[in-house]
Amino acid sequence: MTGNRTFTMIKPDAVENGHIGAILEKITAAGFKIVAMKYTQLSLRDAKGFYAVHSERPFFGELVEFMTRGPIVAAILEKDNAVEDFRALIGATNPAEAAEGTIRKLFATSIGENAVHGSDSDENAAIEGSFHFAGREVY
Repeated sequence: MTGNRTFTMIKPDAVENGHIGAILEKITAAGFKIVAMKYTQLSLRDAKGFYAVHSERPFFGELVEFMTRGPIVAAILEKDNAVEDFRALIGATNPAEAAEGTIRKLFATSIGENAVHGSDSDENAAIEGSFHFAGREVY
């Protein structure tokens, strides 16, 4: 999963606000192929494990609480230069600073509830994708 794959989650805020279809449309319109996808909900243990890298940060508790409050859509996406291109498509973490037309500018409500997650490196894309999907679930 190096170079041409990335991982994303449509977060609980965007799911609650009915944006799954619109976000998936933006993703596929940008040339990404969905090679794995599921509608699921993170347990407390899963959220703590997935975000363990942030466990010492002051926002960790709020992040875990937010990510477990409702369902998410997890997906592995494929495209040349996937990580960088997807990061550009989703925009800045703060939707007020995100470029016009980006997913976060269109669908996020705050820095904390920013609609989508996108891997920040090829290595993390592989780790995050493997966290959510077994090999037989990826096409």
